[in-house]
Amino acid sequence: MSSSGKTERAVHIFGVRHLSPGGAQHLKQFLHEIQPTAVLIEGPSDATQEIRHLVNKSTKPPVALLAFTADLPIRTAMWPLAVYSPEYQAMKWAEEQGAYCAFIDLPSSVMLALDLGQSRIDERGEDKKSDEGNEGNEGGEGDVSDEGGGIVERDEGNGEREVQEERLHSRSLYERIAELAGEYDYEMYWERHYEHNLSRDAYRQAILASSAQMREWTEEEEWVTARKEYAYNALRELYMLSQIEAAIAAGHAPERIVVVCGAYHASALATLPAGMTDAEFDLLPKRNTKLTLMPYSYYRLSSMSGYGAGNRAPRYFEMMWEAMEAGRPQDLAYRYLSQVAGRLRQSGTHRSTAEVIEAVRLAQSLAALHGGSAPTLRDLHDAAQSIFGHGELSVVAEPLARVDVGTAIGELAEGVSQTPIQDDLNRQFKRLKLDKYKSSVAADLALDLRENRRVKSEEAAYLDLHRSVLLHRMQLLGITFARKQASGQDSATWAEHWVLQWTPEVEIEVVESTLLGETIELAAAFRLQQQLESCTSVSEASALIRVACECAMLSQMEAARETLQKLAVDSQDVGQIAGAAHQLAIIIGYGDIRKLDTAPLLPLLEQLFLRACLFLVDACGCNDEASGALLTAIHELNQIAQEHHELVDEALWVKELHHLAGRDDRNPRLSGYACAILLERGELSAGECAEEVSRRLSPGVPADLGAGWFEGLSMRNRYSLLSRMSLWEQLNEYIAELDDEEFRRALVFLRRAFSSFNSREKTMVAEMLGELWNVNAEAAAEVLTGELKEAEEQMLDELNDFDFGDL
Repeated sequence: MSSSGKTERAVHIFGVRHLSPGGAQHLKQFLHEIQPTAVLIEGPSDATQEIRHLVNKSTKPPVALLAFTADLPIRTAMWPLAVYSPEYQAMKWAEEQGAYCAFIDLPSSVMLALDLGQSRIDERGEDKKSDEGNEGNEGGEGDVSDEGGGIVERDEGNGEREVQEERLHSRSLYERIAELAGEYDYEMYWERHYEHNLSRDAYRQAILASSAQMREWTEEEEWVTARKEYAYNALRELYMLSQIEAAIAAGHAPERIVVVCGAYHASALATLPAGMTDAEFDLLPKRNTKLTLMPYSYYRLSSMSGYGAGNRAPRYFEMMWEAMEAGRPQDLAYRYLSQVAGRLRQSGTHRSTAEVIEAVRLAQSLAALHGGSAPTLRDLHDAAQSIFGHGELSVVAEPLARVDVGTAIGELAEGVSQTPIQDDLNRQFKRLKLDKYKSSVAADLALDLRENRRVKSEEAAYLDLHRSVLLHRMQLLGITFARKQASGQDSATWAEHWVLQWTPEVEIEVVESTLLGETIELAAAFRLQQQLESCTSVSEASALIRVACECAMLSQMEAARETLQKLAVDSQDVGQIAGAAHQLAIIIGYGDIRKLDTAPLLPLLEQLFLRACLFLVDACGCNDEASGALLTAIHELNQIAQEHHELVDEALWVKELHHLAGRDDRNPRLSGYACAILLERGELSAGECAEEVSRRLSPGVPADLGAGWFEGLSMRNRYSLLSRMSLWEQLNEYIAELDDEEFRRALVFLRRAFSSFNSREKTMVAEMLGELWNVNAEAAAEVLTGELKEAEEQMLDELNDFDFGDL
């Protein structure tokens, strides 16, 4: 740290935009010219030791430096780097030339302890960030204000996403700059005046001049929107200045030091009298933090992903960097538009080489109209829309987005900066013999959760069970390594089928899980506890019990059971209650296989089943639209009564089915379905069934009641129904008695009922109708199951437009 007095400095300050290929190119040239002995870079000073990993030959950008607090409330900061980031190129130059290289910004322990603007802590101890202000400042990181990284916002529905720190300046500042320059927006202004600026040292001088002007505006006019942020940047500058002074004190000549910082800080570091003292630094708040490197992706880096400090087109700017490195920046327009045309061809829209050349010429003409030396991305977009899309944006929108963003995903050298959760996962992969599946090629894994009695050790005997637990925990954490598929074993609680694939995106997801815990088990437990605390419905709670069971988390399973019991006391939603009971029945069914004590769940299953039975008949007084959920509920409750009759009151269930089947004021489809179950269970005799059919399908019964009841009846035990000629005779007589309007109403239910019959069943029905009509049965079946004529198709189309009121 510095003393409080002014220190004479002649260091070289190079202000940059953090994702600027032009800035990276000019900086490389400047470093070659100056040949500094020390390269000091804006970034958390406690991460300097990570620079050697960033410049490792096996490291492939995009990558990111992640800082996170080791205790609650969790806060994070992230510093993403692309290959064209000036900071990354400065690190590489220092490594190749043997120069000293260090980060000089406030350490992450201070950054994450400071209270910045809109930050707030929610009830679960996670750090949240308001979205307010994120839509502005499209320039992203370090254009004229500077943020090293974005605060990570935790979003349960969509996973984690980076959002920019509350900006120092309002968006109108950037709009004013673009307006004064006669450009469409600030992005266009920046690219044309900075990225395309090939004049030697002009980039650096322009940054210094604009930095001074910006600071003057923010201090004199009404641009400052967040005083805390303003003070925060001032602290950062004082600290960075103290690190510059420390480098000078260590023996580096000022004229042999190059400082790489965000554009906004450039003029301040060149003019401030003195840096922060040790005593001043000691007064700053601090938190225990950890640092790690992680692979990153261009999609996450792009503003399309919600990352406010990103840029619009990471791959486009990489192409710009590659063209600059090749010494042919003029080739960028050809490369870009050729790739757009290639994307169009892949989607089946052919565009010729001549059209690519024409589009390039148009883009160059648009650039010339603005006095530019080369087309901007906006110019290229306009040219592509005009030539490739023939004026229609929809034709080229997707190809443009894909070429703009790209699919690049970074890589780190094996073992570099492993987080505790990565180490834990690697150990578990080795123990469970899953290492061979750590491949980018998708592979199937079939698991048998039963004990393998052919092996000696207990670990080997339950290898697949332990694998299942790990895969379910990863799934809970949103780590997309494993996708569960249908096992192919009907009702086999011991069988699971997974598709496994390891990608760099999976690596990112693993690292991000560090924010929840240092092992997969702890992180999964924390995530499940979060979900339990926000749980508000019976169905959610029951699903979480199953998740806890599959993840072998006994304490969370008990917490989920208590949550479900509390919610069930006040619930009268039969659909949700039946669904919850069904989930519990499944868990109890495979409890022995997963080696879990499910005894605490038995009273809860009994309670849920009882409540569902008691509220069933009342709930069935619903309209046709709501009956779908109750059909599922009745099926689930009946399945529980059959499979767990020793645990639940089966006699009560049968009694309620009889009540529902006999009620005329309940939904007819549900009454018919209850009748079908009773018939299937042997609780309804053939005579009783015939009487009910006669009553429900008698002349005078409205079409929606009679045909609706038949639909419910036909949903189960279909072969038994097909063998009852009396049923079809009664249905035939009933339909024959309907007038035209009633018949059209009946068709709604009958079409829906017969749509679920397979072709063989439809043929059997047609043959029986042929017998009823005294015509050749096979001929009738051929006619009734054949293709519809045009007139018949038209009649059905008219039926679809018929007003059925509340049906």
